[in-house]
Amino acid sequence: MQVSQVHAFRVDGMTCQGCVKTISEALLACDPAADVKVKFPGGEVRVSSSVPVDQLMVAIVEQGYGVSLA
Repeated sequence: MQVSQVHAFRVDGMTCQGCVKTISEALLACDPAADVKVKFPGGEVRVSSSVPVDQLMVAIVEQGYGVSLA
């Protein structure tokens, strides 16, 4: 069993609540047990998940957003 870790990201391109929903759904598709918190405006995303950080970042990028570790 993998241990959950908290990851913080800075997301570029979030412009509305629809973006928040899209990012949240993409991360939950990677890990349905994840705890996702998105701060809009501000572009900050915090995820508690056992999925590797690079996979979480790819999930955000695949939705069309820029992402970096916060």
